[in-house]
Amino acid sequence: MTKHEFQVEMTCEGCSGAISRILSKQEGMKFEIDLPKNLVWVESDKDSDFLLEVLKKSGKKVTYNGTK
Repeated sequence: MTKHEFQVEMTCEGCSGAISRILSKQEGMKFEIDLPKNLVWVESDKDSDFLLEVLKKSGKKVTYNGTK
């Protein structure tokens, strides 16, 4: 599995909770959220474009930073 890093505009626990709920619905994904740094790491076999679209469902501004 590849670990992808995303910059996600999050301002509070509610924002990170929304991201967590969206990612939890996807099968075969592990993720970490760093709210103070606005970073989300997703470990998945899915490609970055798919993951970007999933994260955008939160309504937050999302940028793909690359693999880690």
